[in-house]
Amino acid sequence: MDTWLIVLIIIAAVVLLAILVWVWRRGQERRLEEKRTEAQELRSNAEVQAQQAEQRASLAQDEADRAERDRTEAQEQRRQADEIDPDVEVDENR
Repeated sequence: MDTWLIVLIIIAAVVLLAILVWVWRRGQERRLEEKRTEAQELRSNAEVQAQQAEQRASLAQDEADRAERDRTEAQEQRRQADEIDPDVEVDENR
């Protein structure tokens, strides 16, 4: 085999290896970018979900506060009814 043919084969192998390394790196960069995009979407969705949960928690707290006020008002009305009703003995200590 001629020397120039061996040199040509070696050069072709090096060029092919360089192309393979370049393609592999491009693929790796593309996969990393896809993962970054997916992570950003997940973060965005998590933020929206956290805001919705905060709103629901706030509404639930408002509802709980309203229920407590209604309960207190009902107890007060019951107390007043007991004071008015001649058939009910009212404990003055209550």
